Amino acid sequence: MKYSLLTIVIIFLGIQPSFSQNKQDSDIVIGSTFSIHSDILGEDRTCIVSLPDSYEYSDETDSYPIIILLDGYAHFKTAASTVHFMSITQNRNRLMPESIVIAIENVDRERDFTVTKIKTKRKNTMGGGRDFLKFIEKELIPYVDKTYKTKPVRTLIGHSLGGLLAINAYLDKNSLFDAYIAIDPSLWWDEKMMQQKVAAAQPVSLQKKLYIATANQGERNRGRNKKRHDAFYKGLTQKAKGTLQAKIEYFENEHHRSVPLIAMYQGLKFLFEN
Repeated sequence: MKYSLLTIVIIFLGIQPSFSQNKQDSDIVIGSTFSIHSDILGEDRTCIVSLPDSYEYSDETDSYPIIILLDGYAHFKTAASTVHFMSITQNRNRLMPESIVIAIENVDRERDFTVTKIKTKRKNTMGGGRDFLKFIEKELIPYVDKTYKTKPVRTLIGHSLGGLLAINAYLDKNSLFDAYIAIDPSLWWDEKMMQQKVAAAQPVSLQKKLYIATANQGERNRGRNKKRHDAFYKGLTQKAKGTLQAKIEYFENEHHRSVPLIAMYQGLKFLFEN
């Protein structure tokens, strides 16, 4: 039987290979969950939280930005890993500050992510988005600020209908968020209302950072998705008159389901660039 030099040395020294189990081994934990009761929504909501590597060893005076992530269970691992990669000091990327990620798990996304109703043949629960944003701003964020070492730098990330809610939050002059990532947002939803909101947008909203990612939704869509997004961005540009802090990016090789990964990276990079 042939042995490599490394194997012989290990056997000779009586050293166990590094992949063996020992008392010092530990799991790599990327998140934990907590539950919060909402009086506004009348229900309990579950959230997943990811803390930065340095959090455990940080001083009491240290603080971290927070990222609120919609469709929490679907996108948590993607978002937490992306934030970790972009902010970890060991690889010297420093593309963004270490941040706390709070991912909200869904209960009824059609209810929570839409602020208006549209006509459907079936019964629906649409139009609860304002209450959901109120829950985030008046119940969830205060709880997070009290429980964790946070600073008042807040980003909201949403995909699809979640992206629509992020857009609606961006256009709300009273929003607590500083920056927004809308990933292939469903701007087809009540288009007339959205046009009216853009026309009424206040300078305080247009001065905040917004990143919009547009996916290629294929031949069946006939480019309507991109046209809607481009028209929305053009409306913001005209309203802002040169002060817009927004970016739109089209991903021709990504479809609606695949675009969140690259959009989170590109979006966070834009939001935190100098």
